[in-house]
Amino acid sequence: MANLASTYRNEGRWKEAEELEVQVMETSLKVLGDEHPHTLASMANLASTYRNQGRWKEAEELEVQVMETSLRVLGDEHPHMLASMANLASTYRNQGRWKEAEELEVQVMEMRKRVLGDEHPDMLTSMANLASTYRNQGRWKEAEELEVQVMETSLRVLGDEHPHTLTSMASLASTYRNQGRWKEAEELEVQVMETSLRVLGDEHPDTLTSMANLASTYRN
Repeated sequence: MANLASTYRNEGRWKEAEELEVQVMETSLKVLGDEHPHTLASMANLASTYRNQGRWKEAEELEVQVMETSLRVLGDEHPHMLASMANLASTYRNQGRWKEAEELEVQVMEMRKRVLGDEHPDMLTSMANLASTYRNQGRWKEAEELEVQVMETSLRVLGDEHPHTLTSMASLASTYRNQGRWKEAEELEVQVMETSLRVLGDEHPDTLTSMANLASTYRN
């Protein structure tokens, strides 16, 4: 049921995903209890569906529960615990609650660095999330420093065609664009677009986003 719900979620079929996820969560709570990893996963999945619909309050309530239970049961260094903090931070970020988002993101990033090392994909994701919070506040210098690190590490570890690498390049380009550094933005955006066209094809949503970003730079 959780797998089918995940497929619905990936297609943006929120209502169908939600119906299954609520069933899974309620059954897990009844059969496995509120501290079981499967129960926590089911709550996180439902929260994700709420988050994708902009239902921040409902998402936040579940995410706080998941985080507090994970902290108590799994400890503060467990990957599931860190993922739950990152999810809650994302909900705060989407509401413009920058200070709360930043506090959690810094914790997640520092913990992942210690536990996973600075080249792990999860570590790179947490750096990118913190950079996004800085970018949304117009803290360009801080955002840029993190984004350059993420991009350089992604290029070295994942290669220049990996989706995470392309995302990191697009994020850095966005920071340049927001500062009016058009030439630097354009160079990255052209690379992202050309690689996306080659790897993903001309109809993929990421390819279209990359074309739109480059168009925005030309327009500006």
